[in-house]
Amino acid sequence: MDTPIRIQFVCLGNICRSPLAEGLFREKVEAQGLADAFEIDSSGTGDWHVGSKADGRMRETARKHGLSIEDHRASQFQPADLEAYDHIFVMDKSNLNDVLYLDENDAYSGKVRLFRELDPKPGNYQVPDPYQGGKEGFEHVYQIVDRTAEVLLERLIDEYDLTPQAA
Repeated sequence: MDTPIRIQFVCLGNICRSPLAEGLFREKVEAQGLADAFEIDSSGTGDWHVGSKADGRMRETARKHGLSIEDHRASQFQPADLEAYDHIFVMDKSNLNDVLYLDENDAYSGKVRLFRELDPKPGNYQVPDPYQGGKEGFEHVYQIVDRTAEVLLERLIDEYDLTPQAA
């Protein structure tokens, strides 16, 4: 592969759900020895937290599962991201609407999807925002994102005919 597959995960503030998805997906990609095949990022539709670390409760939840998202700094989704990324996975329908609103000519809607479309237990197809809740909400989101990221990687391995090189 000449160029990496560019993946972006998007939530509201880029401090809870999308940084976790970025970190978990990156960990799964690296475990398969496919780090060179992907470029992985995350962002938020809002600008409130730009430059901030991931929410402390999400960092703690990730750490409990052996994942570090300590280096994450929030960024905002930009209209240019629609062209720059091959796949854009949003966490809920509000994020979907916000991202598609930036696609003025409807040129990129085929690459924007709800992340939980790939979840084997999709519920209402939205990753709930744990920000206003307690620790149990962060754990619930971790479980959703972990299993969905696993399926996502399997699908992309098939779609791009990649050969895992388990690390």
